[in-house]
Amino acid sequence: MPAQPPKALKPRKTPSQPRSRVTVDAIFEATIQVLLSQGMVGLTSTGVAERAGVSVGTMYQYFPNKQSLVYALNERFLTTLAERVEATCAQMHGRPVAEAAEALIDTYWAAKTERPELTRALYRSVAELETDALLHAFATRVDKATTDMFCRASDFSSPDASEVNVLLTTVIYGSVRNVFERGLGPEEILGLKSELKAMCRAYLATVGK
Repeated sequence: MPAQPPKALKPRKTPSQPRSRVTVDAIFEATIQVLLSQGMVGLTSTGVAERAGVSVGTMYQYFPNKQSLVYALNERFLTTLAERVEATCAQMHGRPVAEAAEALIDTYWAAKTERPELTRALYRSVAELETDALLHAFATRVDKATTDMFCRASDFSSPDASEVNVLLTTVIYGSVRNVFERGLGPEEILGLKSELKAMCRAYLATVGK
């Protein structure tokens, strides 16, 4: 899979000074507000710049088009998500493998449902973008943390940690996305989360036997 995003989606430059970072933060927050109120169809560079309180010229210093802006916004959220997963994995080193899996479920679920309307908007925003590089970078980073967590579990006995990791993370991440695609309500979400934990525990109980 590609290691770099398509050239058209790359930002023109990365903010390095405090003032420029504040500017980019404002642009991202304005992008979120427009996505939530108008969706991808209503998102324009001019509208985002106006809401962020910056000139269109300033916008173009960082992002050549709205697609690159949306790509960068999703990249930022995936980076934050990866950091949260890594922190949880580090805390779970040496714990029982089922407990580690449940902690991963709780962390991923919390990150995606804290602002459900934003998560839904981000899923929709990348529908027509080439996101292979973005998703590959995220998967590579979190797979390292989660596989290491399972390997360090006090009762892990599978001969193939990578296989166990791929199965568990695919089920966990896919289940969370399905919540948004189906538009499930709070009670249904809690029930699905509970059943997901039970399913992962049952699977892990058979691993290595």
